[in-house]
Amino acid sequence: MSKKIWYSLFAVLALTALVLTACGGAAPAEPAAEAPAAPVEEAAPADTQVEVFSWWTGGGEAAGLEAMIGIFDAEYPDIEFVNAAVAGGAGTNARAVLATRLQAGDPPDSWQGHAGQELIGTYVEGGQIQALNDLYEAEGWLDVMPETLIPLISNEGNIYSVPVNIHRANVMWYNPTVLEENGVEVPTTMDEWFAAMDTLQAAGVTPLALGEQWTQLHLFETVLLGSLGSEAYDGLWDGSTDWTSAEVTAALDNFAKVLTYTNSDSASLSWQDASQLVINGDAAFNVMGDWAEGYFRELGKTPETDYGWAPVPGSVGVFQFLSDSFTLAVGAPHPEGAEAWLKIAGSKAGQEAFNPIKGSICARTDCDPELFGVYLQSAMADWGSNTVSGSLTHGVVANDSWKSEIDTALGLFLIDQDVEGFQTALVAACVSSGPCQ
Repeated sequence: MSKKIWYSLFAVLALTALVLTACGGAAPAEPAAEAPAAPVEEAAPADTQVEVFSWWTGGGEAAGLEAMIGIFDAEYPDIEFVNAAVAGGAGTNARAVLATRLQAGDPPDSWQGHAGQELIGTYVEGGQIQALNDLYEAEGWLDVMPETLIPLISNEGNIYSVPVNIHRANVMWYNPTVLEENGVEVPTTMDEWFAAMDTLQAAGVTPLALGEQWTQLHLFETVLLGSLGSEAYDGLWDGSTDWTSAEVTAALDNFAKVLTYTNSDSASLSWQDASQLVINGDAAFNVMGDWAEGYFRELGKTPETDYGWAPVPGSVGVFQFLSDSFTLAVGAPHPEGAEAWLKIAGSKAGQEAFNPIKGSICARTDCDPELFGVYLQSAMADWGSNTVSGSLTHGVVANDSWKSEIDTALGLFLIDQDVEGFQTALVAACVSSGPCQ
């Protein structure tokens, strides 16, 4: 074969190989460099991020959270804090979103949960959160957390969350000027409250500001407490008080009467809207947890001048409490970041930054009282001296399924005002989800 023919044949073979390669044929001996693929979003490593889920999106709640995030950022500058807060009264919307995420196997690293049956009867029962005993031991928290609180976040010897605060549920806020102008004293009993509201209503003043349904559930539990007393109220949740009893009927009658003094547009108002009616002088009273005080201060209002407070009538000497706490998810995408967050949530610095702004007192017992305003100092004193009962609306006394059945019964009652039917539904809820067997 001549050299000319040989070179021509070689060129054809080489060209054929290039074409086959370009068309995806046999791979060459030495793979060619591939073009860079489109970037794929990956989860941040455990030590560079933490996603924290809550329902603190407005007022003193959001500002308090930001203050605690500031402590976190200073202590852990290399960990990005992802604030996954979802707006919604008392966490109603947020917890629906959270339930969907947990069902889909997509948990946030840590989420807000109320100490008590919401935590134990829902997340622990569902195997969704991890025990934190080692963290408690390492941080020395058992020495500074209230003995009354630890059992509410524990199950079978394991501790499952880090409480950041103590709130009071049974607070009646009032406008001092409105009361004075109408010759009304701050009521301490149910009968005094009804008499005061009769006077206000006759004068054309809205006696009691009220918001959407979760605030009505909050009002309901405080009226139960004020009507029954702490022992019988507590007995509703352990089976020692009979939901069919005449004393419960009387308490439900009181609740029905209280509702007759409220604003007609309650269903369309948030808790902030209802609280502002009192601040503006458009209503005399509002029953809301002490996060309302954080909201009042955010509005620039002065305690004991622009607003006053007292226990809900009938519950003087009782501190109806709830506690916000944070968990560590089973399968947390960023466990190291989550542990760093929990350390701040349980720290003295974190709680002292958070609570004075949020309108709550520390879960820890060693916070400096001088950092807190006059209302919160009074709450600290009452927490240390009053009889303690738990909140229904905010997760202490009943698990999610029981609370949901009560809330459904309440919704029907708000439409038909049938006390007998309401009581029957409450009995059924206790039978299906509670201790009534």
